[in-house]
Amino acid sequence: MKKQLIACLLLVASSWLSQSVFAQGQGVSINKIIAKIDNYYVLRSDLEESYHSYVAQNQTPPAKCQLLESLVINKMMLAKAEIDSVVVDEKQVDSQLDTRMSYMIQQFGSEKNIVEAYGKSLEMLKSELRQQVKDQLIVQKMQQKITSDVKVTPREVKKFFDGIPKDSLPYMPAEVEVGQIVRFAKATKEQKEVLRKRLLDIKKLVEEGRDFAALAKEYSEDVGSGQQGGDLGFAKRGAMVAPFEAAALKLKPNEMSDVVESEFGFHLIQLLEIRGAEYHARHILLRPDYNRLDITEPTRFLDSLKHQIEIDSIKFEKAAKDFSEDKSTADAGGLLRNPETNGSRLAMDASMEYALFHLLDTLKVGKISAPIPYRTEDGKSAMRILYFKSKSNPHTADYKLDFEKLQNIVLTNKKNRAIDDWFRKSVSDVYITVDPEYNDCRVFGTSQSSAAGGSASSGGND
Repeated sequence: MKKQLIACLLLVASSWLSQSVFAQGQGVSINKIIAKIDNYYVLRSDLEESYHSYVAQNQTPPAKCQLLESLVINKMMLAKAEIDSVVVDEKQVDSQLDTRMSYMIQQFGSEKNIVEAYGKSLEMLKSELRQQVKDQLIVQKMQQKITSDVKVTPREVKKFFDGIPKDSLPYMPAEVEVGQIVRFAKATKEQKEVLRKRLLDIKKLVEEGRDFAALAKEYSEDVGSGQQGGDLGFAKRGAMVAPFEAAALKLKPNEMSDVVESEFGFHLIQLLEIRGAEYHARHILLRPDYNRLDITEPTRFLDSLKHQIEIDSIKFEKAAKDFSEDKSTADAGGLLRNPETNGSRLAMDASMEYALFHLLDTLKVGKISAPIPYRTEDGKSAMRILYFKSKSNPHTADYKLDFEKLQNIVLTNKKNRAIDDWFRKSVSDVYITVDPEYNDCRVFGTSQSSAAGGSASSGGND
């Protein structure tokens, strides 16, 4: 049971990697290495930041020993990934980093506010966060590798459900299915002209002899590639958005494009090399101010689309697939997904976004809302209409009604057991020591975590 708990905590611990660079760290004692896993370390500040991340989110933190075990497991995943040559695509890292930075800018209001809050340059914060994002993705990839063959059958789900005493069946909150169609706010003509002029000015600087890479580091708002001088590496045809790729492939090596507009903003592109079906380009990206975009056109469009759906000229699901600009939900007919179950049923309780909860409380099942403002996870301004597809009332857990949720519980349990087995088999492949200060934690069931073949040693100062 203990190992299953640790494995379960691992799923939570991976999120700490993306948060710790921005943790305030107030009240944290002088840094000290408290665990070593091959060439990876757990610092006392890591443990404190993990603890305070729960407090900051108004959640009850697990015991610090459990947090330490989770951090050790994460580092063990990284150590084993290095041994097994498990790597992640740098473009995926850049994409995740862009999303995290956009979210932080949204939360703090501006890049300047972030710098003032943490006393570090934005470049330093991005650099620290980038490695943590990369580590998180590697951990996730290791988890997927370990559990890729784990499946569950309806018979296993039924056996699990039947094994719960009838008087102990949980009481399930009301659940809803909600669809959305999203249209992004558009840059005004004036905003577009400002961005085009800025990029043309930058292009002129390059033509006068300034270094493209240096200018990309200075001006590009593509956080990931900007640090690399705008370098996007080699890309296969079809990997980039169509306007970018079409413009890039018209160029000769070392030639620059005119200003190119895409869904991500405005680009100045320089082609570096073509190699078979791949091409190597770099760019400088400027984005419009998402807080000052024009919502007139998306509001008008959605209002008209709402009317077409209501008079049955088009079904909501098809309208979402054809017209929604939110790619994560469009292919599913606009249905919002539950991140815990990956299903379409959302608990209508305190865990739901407040604005969504409030709207559904006033909207009837089967109805579509008027266009309402919406801010995406990466900070983009948009408008959306919501379709209240279905609602189930609060009830005692039922096998048929709650099959999706029960199936996810059984699958999670089996994955945890698979991870347990992996740890038992892999612990001898890495060298693990824990500072004597944490002897009582009995990481991996030993008083000094010497299961990997070495005695525990006291961590030195960082």
